[in-house]
Amino acid sequence: MHPDQFTLINSIDDSVFERSVSELMYHAEVLDSMGLDSSTKIQIHVGGVYGNKKESMKRFVRRLGMVPASVTRRLVIENDDRNYTVRDCVEISRETGLPLLLDVFHHEVNNLGETVGEAFSLFYRTWKPHDGIPMVDYSLPRVGGRKGSHAESIDLKRFGRFLEETRNYDFDLMLEIKDKEKSALKAEELMRGDERFGKILGAR
Repeated sequence: MHPDQFTLINSIDDSVFERSVSELMYHAEVLDSMGLDSSTKIQIHVGGVYGNKKESMKRFVRRLGMVPASVTRRLVIENDDRNYTVRDCVEISRETGLPLLLDVFHHEVNNLGETVGEAFSLFYRTWKPHDGIPMVDYSLPRVGGRKGSHAESIDLKRFGRFLEETRNYDFDLMLEIKDKEKSALKAEELMRGDERFGKILGAR
């Protein structure tokens, strides 16, 4: 689950933080009522910078201690396209134990020079067995669109290179592509030669 962008644990406004906790509790209660374990995650961004990135990261860590365990056992943090890189999120993960969900597109536009393969080696180790299979968001920028906007359809050549670069890792993949099922079916066809996808087909 992915609450909206107004869910901000590190907000400098206490009332925003309080509303954010209520929102997260609601999501956790829905998952609990479905009988799902802690491998079913709630995905959030670190939040704003508020003029001081390091202090805002510390505020996130500090505030997390005020969030109920029913929520924190499900939380994953996602790197974003403007404020918090993969390395920033890994630093927060070390402090909090929260896994990092890797957004490939965000990493490509906001990084410290790491390749996608190097980002995988960083994010992957933040996941523990009880967290389930590591999760990845995959998308591409829309050609000619505003910064951060997602492509209308999947580019199979680039997706193929992505699969090759991450061959040593097993993970759940979420496509953030505008035409949804159309791109998912194209991706599925391309992945049929990938042994990782073969495990899924064999389990059906």
